[in-house]
Amino acid sequence: MVHQGVGHHRSSELRRVGRAVLASATAVTVMMVTAVAMWVALAALGITTSTASASTIPAPKGLPGFYSVPSPLPSTKAGTLIKSQKIPSGDLHGTVYRVMYVSKSLQNRGVAVTGLVVVPAKAAPAGGYQVVTWSHGTNGMADQCAPSLDPTQDVPLANQLLDQGWEVTSSDYQGEGTPGLMPYLVGVTSARNTIDIVRAARSLPHADVSKDYVVWGHSEGGQTAMFALNIGTSYAPDLKLDGVVAGAPPSQFGLIYNFLLTSPYRFYLFMAAGGFNAGYGNKAAPLPEVLTSKAMGLLPDLEKGCSSYLQRTIDPYSITSLVKTNPYDVPAWKKVLQANDPANFTTPSAAPLLILQGGNDEQIPVVSTQLLATHLCSIGQATQRWIYPGQSHAGVIPVYMPDMIQWISTRFSDNPGAISSQTPTGEPGVQVSSCPA
Repeated sequence: MVHQGVGHHRSSELRRVGRAVLASATAVTVMMVTAVAMWVALAALGITTSTASASTIPAPKGLPGFYSVPSPLPSTKAGTLIKSQKIPSGDLHGTVYRVMYVSKSLQNRGVAVTGLVVVPAKAAPAGGYQVVTWSHGTNGMADQCAPSLDPTQDVPLANQLLDQGWEVTSSDYQGEGTPGLMPYLVGVTSARNTIDIVRAARSLPHADVSKDYVVWGHSEGGQTAMFALNIGTSYAPDLKLDGVVAGAPPSQFGLIYNFLLTSPYRFYLFMAAGGFNAGYGNKAAPLPEVLTSKAMGLLPDLEKGCSSYLQRTIDPYSITSLVKTNPYDVPAWKKVLQANDPANFTTPSAAPLLILQGGNDEQIPVVSTQLLATHLCSIGQATQRWIYPGQSHAGVIPVYMPDMIQWISTRFSDNPGAISSQTPTGEPGVQVSSCPA
């Protein structure tokens, strides 16, 4: 009887184990089928992925499915290409790919970032295409502001770059199109994003990218370009930073803070508060110490619309109803502001810098870039600064474009002497200043 009981128990246990194994195998099969189905669906949309994951963070509402993010990421290595999709090029002189890739947050965590890679129509030279990586200006902080949603409007005058045979990359920055709020004006983060898309492009089939790149940015992107200058060589030793062009880069933040307080662009200050908090967290960038309860209640609007929406949201309020105190009077905020001000760089880059700006810039005081250039020269940074008389903040871009292209071309030719002798001709009377390394 005892032996029969034991045998019966073992038989029942075996049946239970068998059912568990069968259920587990069925679950694995379902997961595999789901993953394969997802891969097939992505392939049908022209999306090439580095991994087929059954777990994803859905695309933000209103955005294409491409903007869904694998969870966990297939890698935390900066510059890893997660997925790509060939999209219509419109009037661009090249083949356009929307990409998602891995970059690093301020805390060095792997994050998904989206952007565009545009491969010129011209055949690649020996060694691959040299790259101009664009860092975009202020356009908002919400997912729907991601420039990669409209490739024809992403990079200003992109065809002039593509016609040189240069590949163009453009990051949306962390948080535009991907989870989280964009860390607006957190320079290291956006600079990493701008550099890492060049790395990602090197893994894109048919992109044929060389190691040589130049960073170009304007406005917010000008500050990003400055930080790419500052960290580029150490952050990405696998690439070769040949030069940086910073259009109207924000610096001298204390000066700009006072300038913006009474300007139509005071909503930038609201964006900066939310952006620093997004990048640094509540402890390092405590919002209640600088914002009123009214402003705190408006914070969700940062994720509801782009720049024009935010301007309309903030316009009805006086700055005193939104800001408690000058952030420079709050130690924690003073620290993060100084950390993101290019005026506080202490070491030069081996890459040369070109600063461009309109003489009638209504958003960034012209004197601020003069002070910046003076400081950079004092630390041994090779710097040129060209001020185009009568030009506005954004209106200067098409005016300086031919001069900038000549400057970049010289950088890619490795002829430093020709840079110092270049005379800008975009319009008469360009104010020129420079200092050697």
